[in-house]
Amino acid sequence: LKDPSISTSSPPLFAAATMGKAGQARQVFRLYGRTKKVKSPGSEKKAKTAQKTQKLKKSLVPGSVLILLAGRFRGRRVVFLKQLESGLLLITGPYAVNGVPLRRVNQRMCISTSANADLKGATCDVTDTYFTKEKAKKDKKGESMFAAGADKKGISDDKKAGQKKMDDSVVKALAPDMKAYLKARFSLSANMYPHELKF
Repeated sequence: LKDPSISTSSPPLFAAATMGKAGQARQVFRLYGRTKKVKSPGSEKKAKTAQKTQKLKKSLVPGSVLILLAGRFRGRRVVFLKQLESGLLLITGPYAVNGVPLRRVNQRMCISTSANADLKGATCDVTDTYFTKEKAKKDKKGESMFAAGADKKGISDDKKAGQKKMDDSVVKALAPDMKAYLKARFSLSANMYPHELKF
């Protein structure tokens, strides 16, 4: 015979508690018998998946002229050189024509036009490592952040030489009318609607 004083039913999952002046019932959930250990998200090492390069639009071919939509040089016309391993587009003004240096842009942030520049004699050996910045050394405690020796570093000589080499090969193949087209900044005026324009 079972002892009626011993209850075999499991304890309740929640307990009622009153709160406020009106005494509204509030359910406080309690978990019993929780033996599983919760692992922190940093404990498990996630396998690195290979990043797939983004597919290029059909209108994007090496030498096509693009219009930048965002960033420091928005509204500028640039020449598309190639797609990098990161999926970004490598573009140049060229710098000697309109002041736009070698840059990486996302293809979502540009409009491709029907104009094309001749890149037959151009050699493009730039990779993503060209755009990596050197880590600045941290100052020791007590040194002032406005120290006289702390000068701003400009563009390295190697990058300047690479920019000049790239510009020389691209500018030689540009016609005078193409240079004037690249110098002109794109902008919308009154009664101009982007969806009605043909680029």
